[in-house]
Amino acid sequence: MSIAEARAYRALSAALERHTGQTVPANRHWRIDMALKPLMRANSVPDLQTLAALIEMDTDPKLTRACVEAMVNNETSFFRDQPNFALLAGPVLDHIRELRSHTKRLRIWSAACSTGQEAYSLAITILENAEKWRGWTIQILGSDISATALAQAREGRYSQFEIQRGLSVTHMLRHFEQQGEEWVAKDSLRKMVTFTEHNMLTPVRHFGRFDVILCRNVLMYLSDDKRTHVLEAIAPSMEEGGLLMLGAAETVIGQTQKFRASKAFRGFYELAPNRQGA
Repeated sequence: MSIAEARAYRALSAALERHTGQTVPANRHWRIDMALKPLMRANSVPDLQTLAALIEMDTDPKLTRACVEAMVNNETSFFRDQPNFALLAGPVLDHIRELRSHTKRLRIWSAACSTGQEAYSLAITILENAEKWRGWTIQILGSDISATALAQAREGRYSQFEIQRGLSVTHMLRHFEQQGEEWVAKDSLRKMVTFTEHNMLTPVRHFGRFDVILCRNVLMYLSDDKRTHVLEAIAPSMEEGGLLMLGAAETVIGQTQKFRASKAFRGFYELAPNRQGA
C-alpha cells in the first residue's frame, strides 16, 4: 500500500468516526474499499485518494453523506441472536406487560435499526401473540442514521437472501407478500412500526420514554468515550422499570453509571437508582 493510499484510508475512516462514531481498524480497510467502489463508479471518482480529498474538503455534502452511509456497518437480520431475542420476546415482554397492566401501553425503540429487520421482528412477536396484547396501545420506533437503510425499512422490502435470514417460512408467508424476486411486508406489519432518522451521537429528540430500548451491536464499533456518550444519551428516554438490550458482546460495565445489569434478565440493563434522566 502506498503512502497516498494509506492516507486516504485514514481520512475516510476519520470521516466515518466523525459522523457516526464508528471506527474501522487498520486491518479492516478492505471494508472501506468494498463499500465505496459502487459509489465511486456512480460519481465518476477515479480512486480512493480523490474521494478522500473530496470528503476532506466537504464541498459536496451530498457526496459526503453518501460516502459515510456506504461505510456504515448495516449488518442485521430477522430475530438476530435468537436465544437472546427469545428472552426478549418471552420473559422480558411478559414482565413489562405485567408492569404496565394499569396503562396497557407499550413503547419499544429499536435504535440503529438499519434496514428494519429488528423492528419488524418485534412487530411479528406482538402480532403472533395478539390475544395477549388485545386492548393495548403499542408503539414500535425504529431509528437509524442511514436514509438509504430507512427507505428500505419503510417499504419493508427484502431480497430472498434477506428474508430468509432468521425468518421462518411460516412467518414469511404470514407477514410478507412475494413481489417478483422480493418480499414485501404486509400492511398489517408495516403499520406496527414507525421509522425515523437519528444519529446516536446527537441528543435524543423528543421521542418520549420507552419500556424497552434495543441498541444492539452498536457500541462494539465505537470508542470508549462514544460508548459512554450514547448510553448516557439513551438514559433519559428510558421509562421507569424499563429495560435496555445490548448485543451479546456488549455491556454497560465500565461505560456509564446510569445503567446497571438487570438481576432478572441476563444481557439486559436497567436504570441505576437515582439515575433516571440524570
